[in-house]
Amino acid sequence: MSDHDPNNSIEQPDSSPHPAAITFVTTEHFTLQGARSQTIAESTGRAGMFLSAVSGGLVALGLVATASNVGAAFYAFGLILLPTLSFVGLVTFDRALQSGVEDHGYTRRIARLRAYYFQYAPELVGYLLSVPQTERLRIQGLRSGGGRGQGFLTVAGMVAVVTAVLVGSAAGLLAAVVSGHSLVAALVAGVLVAVVALLCLLRYQRSAWQRISITRLFPGE
Repeated sequence: MSDHDPNNSIEQPDSSPHPAAITFVTTEHFTLQGARSQTIAESTGRAGMFLSAVSGGLVALGLVATASNVGAAFYAFGLILLPTLSFVGLVTFDRALQSGVEDHGYTRRIARLRAYYFQYAPELVGYLLSVPQTERLRIQGLRSGGGRGQGFLTVAGMVAVVTAVLVGSAAGLLAAVVSGHSLVAALVAGVLVAVVALLCLLRYQRSAWQRISITRLFPGE
C-alpha cells in the first residue's frame, strides 16, 4: 500500500514549495536525526554507567563478606550500598524513560516530514519507502502497542529489572538482620519487594508510553 491510497493520502498541493521551505524541512530532518542519535547514546551511556556501578558495588560487597565472614560489617556495608545503588537505578530508569519518550517525539516529527516529501514530490514513491500514515512509525523501529512484554525490551525496562533486584536484595538483607539471620524471611521479603518494585516501574513506564501514544501523528487521522 502506498501514500496514494485514497484513505491515507495527503491532499496534493496546487503549487511547488518555496525553496526556503525545502531548506527548512531538510535542515529540520537532519537535526531530528541527530537528536535521535543523542537520545539513544545518552540512554545507553547512562545504562552502562549504572551497570558498571552495580558491578563494582557487588564486587566490593563480596570482598567485605570475605573479610568479615558475613559479620556485622557486611550487613552494615550492604544496607548502605544496596539502597544507594537502588536510588541510582531509579534515577537512571526515569532518565532512560524520558530519553525514550523524546526519541519517540523526534520520530513522529520525522514521519511528518516524510509525508511532506511525498506530498510535493510524489515521483519519489518508487524510490523511497512509502507506507500508510499508520505505519510510518513502525518502519522507524517504533511498534504500536507491542504487547505487555515490550516494556522489557527498552533500556528503561532493563534498568527497571536490575533496580528491582537491588531493591529486593536490600529488603532481604534487612529482613535477615531483623529476623535473626532467617534465610526464609530474607528470601520471602526480597522476592516480594523485588516483584512489587518491578511491577510498579513497568506500570509507570507503560503509562508514560500510553500518554504519548494517543497523540495524533496527522491532524486528520
